Amino acid sequence: MKEWDRNNAIATFVRNRRKEANYTQIDLADLTGLGLRFLRELEQGKPNVMLDKVNQLLQFFGHTLTPTPIRNETRNHLDQ
Repeated sequence: MKEWDRNNAIATFVRNRRKEANYTQIDLADLTGLGLRFLRELEQGKPNVMLDKVNQLLQFFGHTLTPTPIRNETRNHLDQ
């Protein structure tokens, strides 16, 4: 089973945006219509989340999940 990474880019982005907006996780769940458990797991870096829900949350903050090119050096480290 893959380990959770609390510091992954999406978890960090959502957590920081939520705190900047002075929302609790409960507030954000109510505002977005997403489940509290989903938000908690996302912010804790759960590796397997539903992308449609991630995009729903990111769209609340005016963003969307998109593919980003990675450098060859980074790609080489992904296999380790």
